[in-house]
Amino acid sequence: MIQQRVYLDNAATTPLDRAVIEAMLPMMEKNFGNPSSIHAHGREVRNAIERARKTVAGLLNTSPAEIFFTSGGTEADNTAIACSIEEYGIKHAVTSSLEHHAVLHTLEHLQKIGKIKLSLVNVDEKGHIDLNHLEELLKANPNTLVSLMHGNNEIGNLLDMEKVGELCKEYGATFHSDTVQTMGHYKHDLQQLNIDFIVGAGHKFHGPKGAGFLYINADKKIHPFIHGGSQERNMRGGTENVYGIIGLAKALEVAYSDMDGHRKHIESVKSYMIEKLKTSFDDIQFNGDSDNLEKSLYTVLNVSFPPSEEADMFLFNLDINKISASGGSACTSGSNIGSHVLGGIGADPNRPSVRFSFSKYNTIEEIDYVIEKLNQILKVEV
Repeated sequence: MIQQRVYLDNAATTPLDRAVIEAMLPMMEKNFGNPSSIHAHGREVRNAIERARKTVAGLLNTSPAEIFFTSGGTEADNTAIACSIEEYGIKHAVTSSLEHHAVLHTLEHLQKIGKIKLSLVNVDEKGHIDLNHLEELLKANPNTLVSLMHGNNEIGNLLDMEKVGELCKEYGATFHSDTVQTMGHYKHDLQQLNIDFIVGAGHKFHGPKGAGFLYINADKKIHPFIHGGSQERNMRGGTENVYGIIGLAKALEVAYSDMDGHRKHIESVKSYMIEKLKTSFDDIQFNGDSDNLEKSLYTVLNVSFPPSEEADMFLFNLDINKISASGGSACTSGSNIGSHVLGGIGADPNRPSVRFSFSKYNTIEEIDYVIEKLNQILKVEV
């Protein structure tokens, strides 16, 4: 019997791993020096930050000099996009209508103020990128910035980063990918990818909020997005979030230590829920390819339920039944604005859609409880 709340909103944020808390505690309790100070207290903290940078770089198979710590994925995305456009005189950018707003709103703003022309690459009804259309756009527009996310935060669709990277290399385009949802869940070998910028946010893989990083390929030289100090090797002004940086590096280390095991467990939970949903409801649908383990994030399942009088209250009813899930991106889940991702793939607005997202801490018992409550909410006889 479930006693506590069931948390199935891990695409929004994940609970801290105990090992991460233990790694952060010394930096909170005694190692309080400013990392920019040259005395012993400062040097001790500076060394901890550089060890964290080396850890992240090592896991991604790149150089520590290419890793820059930020406040999270949004800042990292904004830095890569705005600064590369400015630095390289880029006048054209390509993205999709399904991107996270950290990317989409940034590019739309840059178009509005006349910095760039923005093109949206076609997507199919499942939300997959039309690579032929992307190539057409690259052929017609030299010196383009391509910004396409690796894993969609709402429907879980995966991008073929290798193919996109090859196209960008062929046509001389700059390639940025928002990898926030896949960092810590998939291995990113930066020696094998043709990519200029990727990003990470610690709280998506059991690390702390307010800590992220930006990878900048050594071949790319850009100016800072945030000015005011020489921190992060003159790439980001502001005193470092020391606790967050240490926690992020530890979280990524833990994620990589048994990534295959975590994936196997999460996939089993997701697969179980897919089958239970199919057998419990006559008219169940899945948005995007979220029910396809080969084509989607194994951590995300976006479910479209039959139209009902309870549609507007669906998430509320889950909440009062001790189930935490989301109706879309966490960044807009508190508003009445419909999901731009579901709208972008033509999902039926009359059907309530719920994003269930999983972590290594979820269990089959929790899924049984969720299915039981869904049956009660939708008044399905079993």
